[in-house]
Amino acid sequence: MSTDRRAFFKNIAAAAATLTVLPTAALAREKKTAPSDAVGLLYDTTKCIGCKACVVACKDANKMPADTDGYGHGLYDSPDSLNQYTKNIIQLYKDGNEQSFVKKQCMHCVDPACVGACMLGALKKGKFGVVSYDVSKCVGCRYCETVCPFNVPKFEWAKAAPKIVKCELCKERLAEGKEPACTEVCPRKAVIFGKYTDLLDEAHLRLKNNPGKYVNKVYGERELGGTQVLYLSHVDFEKIGFRFQQDESVPHLQQTVSHGIYKGFVGPVALYGLLGAVMFRNRGKSEKES
Repeated sequence: MSTDRRAFFKNIAAAAATLTVLPTAALAREKKTAPSDAVGLLYDTTKCIGCKACVVACKDANKMPADTDGYGHGLYDSPDSLNQYTKNIIQLYKDGNEQSFVKKQCMHCVDPACVGACMLGALKKGKFGVVSYDVSKCVGCRYCETVCPFNVPKFEWAKAAPKIVKCELCKERLAEGKEPACTEVCPRKAVIFGKYTDLLDEAHLRLKNNPGKYVNKVYGERELGGTQVLYLSHVDFEKIGFRFQQDESVPHLQQTVSHGIYKGFVGPVALYGLLGAVMFRNRGKSEKES
């Protein structure tokens, strides 16, 4: 084998090795914590009466169109889940005599799976720890929709120029010193807004002062690495849709692989190098046979 050919294959091997080394190194990163300026929500199932004032206020604040495809049969806004028209929803759990309302929206995770999966930075965790969305950077891959453990991001299938729809904690209102629309209008203060650490303290105080009233857990304090939207519930969290209970955040493998491939175009270089090596080998065989 010639020196040039030997060097060529050596470079290809080095590029391939880079792809295997990058994920291993990335997996060793430290556990993330909520930023010092983090804000959030605390929702208490025992206080919610299912009035959906928060849903209406969210629609108004975000200029979202009515969703008439739900149980309203086209007569009025009646979303039954998060979708391309709905960033915030109140759902009902009922099993015999046991029932509970539950509010669903983006959880603003401390270590968001959607941010990790987005290769172009369309989703990022910014001021106040809010997970925000930049449509100018989005290519519509929907990786964020796929990896979110809470099934939050929704894609606008009906539009020619679709974008991802999700709660951004009324970031425009926060910039003006206001609170999110949903917490401002709640008549029972079933959902409240505040500094993340203060909300944690309030949640634990309610657990301490009301033994037996709640499941003995503040959901979101540790689950999946922690979330800035916290919950107190009088029924098991699994029953109202929170099926993930482990403390570890969403596995980083998919983000490690995708970032390792695209960052610096290491993957494409290795791929084209491999194809080149195959062509080089085939050409050598052809020359010997001729």
